[in-house]
Order: sequence, then structure tokens, then C-alpha cells
Amino acid sequence: MWLIGISLLLFLAYALLILFYTKSWKQIPIQSPKPTDALPGHPVTFTVIIPARNEASNILRLLESIKQQQYPAHLFEVIVVDDHSDDKTAALAEQFRTANRASFSMTLIRLTGEALNSYKKKAIETGIAASRHEWIVCTDADCMVPAGWLQGFAQLIHETDPVFIAAPVAFMEAGTLVNVFQDLDFLTLQGITGASVYKNIHTMCNGANLAYRRDVFEEVNGFKGIDTIASGDDMLLMHKIWKRYPQRIAYLKSEQTIVKTMAAPTWKAFINQRIRWASKATYYDDTRIFAVLLLVYLFNLSFLVLLIAAFTNNCYLYALLIFWGFKTLIEYPFIKSVAQFFNKQSRLKYFFLFQPLHIGYTILAGFLGSFGRYEWKGRQVK
Repeated sequence: MWLIGISLLLFLAYALLILFYTKSWKQIPIQSPKPTDALPGHPVTFTVIIPARNEASNILRLLESIKQQQYPAHLFEVIVVDDHSDDKTAALAEQFRTANRASFSMTLIRLTGEALNSYKKKAIETGIAASRHEWIVCTDADCMVPAGWLQGFAQLIHETDPVFIAAPVAFMEAGTLVNVFQDLDFLTLQGITGASVYKNIHTMCNGANLAYRRDVFEEVNGFKGIDTIASGDDMLLMHKIWKRYPQRIAYLKSEQTIVKTMAAPTWKAFINQRIRWASKATYYDDTRIFAVLLLVYLFNLSFLVLLIAAFTNNCYLYALLIFWGFKTLIEYPFIKSVAQFFNKQSRLKYFFLFQPLHIGYTILAGFLGSFGRYEWKGRQVK
């Protein structure tokens, strides 16, 4: 019965954590949009950096959405960094630049050089070196940004004077099972991101929607020290900046800044993505987030242990079902609140049914992220 006792302790710790995230997420003030001319002080200038590899089917959609920005065109520029694409990504970006040169400033840079384990960081670094403005805004080539995107960043910068901003990301919706599952899982991650940044308990963000001051990037020596890791251009950099400016990291809770990104199209691609995300965990020197990740992993692992033990005694199966029910009850108010912000309440009806799948993938991705290799953009990396 000691297995049930350990599982109970893990559940209690996990429940307290989720209750804290729920309360913290609800406390984050939602930004009320203001026009540019209502913002005090000098205008904020932005360089939008877009690393792109084999994104011919997506790049024009993103660039068109940037073209629709409500923010004054002379206050931002766009730099697309082509990461050795072997499709028409670069050609399409260049055609767009030529056709829209009167709308806003855009530059196309092509990466060259030797093989790396972190091409994306190299692409971002290259873009920053060519940038002209004070703030760097990063997004991915398979995204779409709303018209009030840069306006929302500018408003928060005027109001709170941060040096790093994490902002909301949501998946584009489709009717497939893998899309619905990812959507629910990602809502949880987004809620944790907002709550943890707002309360300054650990650092989290998503590279599809973040911003930081260029001089601060240079001050912390950019990606130096984390440049051999394939992933981590977002969270590992964020933590470097947090260590220098722990009180000047902000979360932008604004509907006008929600970036839409594509979910993985297949289960294989989804698992590869989550392994890539999990692979960063062993490189965190932020013990706060490592403790959270460990708790979450051990709690989910306890379900597998109880399932195996159930073959010897039915009481373990009953315990597993009870913990499954309580886990859902604790998590539901949290994900419901996050789903309301992202206008994804229709997805909630699948939440209970996906719990076993969520537990299983958490165990698998956590294990393979620590010991395995994965495929990213057609490359085998570690």
C-alpha cells in the first residue's frame, strides 16, 4: 500500500501547484488596447525576426498578416532568415519583399556555413546582427499574427518598462483527433506560462511570440553557452535575461496579440515536437522550473506504476481511477479559464477522455527528451 501513499503525496503536491496556477492566471490583468498616439514617450521600434526552413506553404500567409499591422510601418522592420531551405521559401519571401517594398521595410538573409546543432539560434542571431531597431520580436514562419500584435507589445513596454516579454500563442484549429489533443495540451502550457511569468516563480515562454530588447540580448552575450543545444532559443535565453533582470520580465495577456501557429499534423510529428521541448529540461539552471517538471513527471509516472501494480492487486486499479478523477477535477477549472481567454471552450468536452493519452505522452516525451534524439525540420539533432 506504500505505492498508494506515495501517489497520494504526489497528487497533493500537484493539486496545490495547479490551484496556484489557476489563481495566478486569473489575476493577470487583460490589456485594454490603446492607439499608438495615446502612448506616452518616444515610439517603440521593432525588428521582427522570422527564421524559416522549408516554409514555402506558410511564409506568405505570415508576411501578409504582418503587412496588416495597425502599428506605423516606419516603426518596424521585418527580417526573414532562410535556414538552408530546399523549397521555394526564399524565393517567395523575396517576391513578397519586392512587391511590398512601399508598405514596410523587409530584408531577406540566407544562412550559409558549416553544420550546426542549433540552426534556429544561428538564424535569430544573424537577424539580430542585421537589425536596426531597439526591440527584437520573434515569431515562426508557420504562424499568423493579429493586426494589433506590435501595438500590444508597444503598449506594455510603455506601461511596465520590461526587457523581455512572453506573449500568448494558440494552435490553428482542425477537426482531427491529434489537433484537438494538442490544442488542449497547449492551452495548459499557455496558462502555466502566463501564471509563472506573472508571479515570477519560474521562466517560461514560446518562441512563436516573444520580444526582448536588443541591447539586453547583447548584454547577456546572446545565445553563448546555450548555442550547442538544438532547442531553447526561447526559454533558455529568457532565463539568461531573467538572471540579469529578474523584476523586468513580463507576460502580455492580450487578445490582440495572440499568435496562431500550426499544430503538428501527425502523431509522430507531435511526439517529435514534445521530445524537442522536453530536451531542454536537462539544461535548465533554473531549479524552480526543474522542480515543477520533476513533480509533474513523477505524478504522471505514478499512474503507470499503479497500472502495473494493478495486475497483482485490484486495489491499485481503484486507486488509479480515483486519482484520474481527482486529477481531472483539479485541472478543469484551470484549463477552462485559459480556454475562455483563447475562445476555445468548445474543446473542453474532450478533456476527460484525453487524460490517459496525456499521461502516457508525458511519460514518453519526458523520457525520450532526456535520452533520445529527434527529428526537427528534416534534421536529426540532439
